[in-house]
Amino acid sequence: MKPKKQLGGIYSASITAYDEAGRIDGGALQRVMERNLKEGAAGFFVGGSSGECFLLTEGERVEVFQAASAFAGKTNLIAHVGAISTAEAARYAKAAMAMGFDFTAATPPFYYGFSPKEICRYYYDIAEASGEPVLIYNFPGNTHKEFSAADPDYVQLFRSGAILGVKQTNYNLFQMERVLNLNPDLIAFDGYDETMVAGQALGCVGSIGSTFNMMLPHYKKIFDLFNAGERTAALELQHKANNCMEAMCRVGLIPAIKYELARQGCPVGMPRPPFSPLTQEQKDYVDGVLDQNLVAE
Repeated sequence: MKPKKQLGGIYSASITAYDEAGRIDGGALQRVMERNLKEGAAGFFVGGSSGECFLLTEGERVEVFQAASAFAGKTNLIAHVGAISTAEAARYAKAAMAMGFDFTAATPPFYYGFSPKEICRYYYDIAEASGEPVLIYNFPGNTHKEFSAADPDYVQLFRSGAILGVKQTNYNLFQMERVLNLNPDLIAFDGYDETMVAGQALGCVGSIGSTFNMMLPHYKKIFDLFNAGERTAALELQHKANNCMEAMCRVGLIPAIKYELARQGCPVGMPRPPFSPLTQEQKDYVDGVLDQNLVAE
């Protein structure tokens, strides 16, 4: 297992690229990843929400892992394997690890009212299938599942060795700090682009972000300035990044990211329905905000 000091930094939450027929385009994904590496990415979180994971078939999710595995051994690779079914998540985990991924991550199983004990069993089983501890993808805004640091089943899970840490896609950063407090071996990644500096202040080793696909240099500057003690400068750039994020969320985050990647010369196809493509008015609005706020280099 890689030591924690090798896992810190900026990770793109990779998009999934499609060709004109809507099929997975591994080459287009690799071109975005190659660009992000040159921009300073420490790794990639593959097959997550930004990758439209739950809009893909099981075969397509594995196909995305296969495309990203071209970078195995060259950078840090985390495969998101979350599913409602434990067996399905375990299949993804085994496939990704066989391709050279470093770790897996998983949202909790959602939709059904699974108990904390059942959710913990799901993570233990994924860890066993992958052979490595699992990063919990904590996204309660979408999964409607919370990880209470006071629940005895979750406390046992966090102290078990089956968990690498948490990707905190949750504005409740106190919860993340309490989870880290349970076990000094855990690590945390900030999962909301707009809270990067707050996450760093509370102990995150890195940040995993969707907009990093098309504005990674901006966030790399924030991350490096904060770590260098230049907190005022980091916060100023965070404000600018949040202006961009607010605009993109207003029109639809995933469609906006894919549109802006194409605008930057990296076409990755259209998002899958029920996502809608941006109107010209929305494109003009987002372009104006990014042109005014984005630090390109």
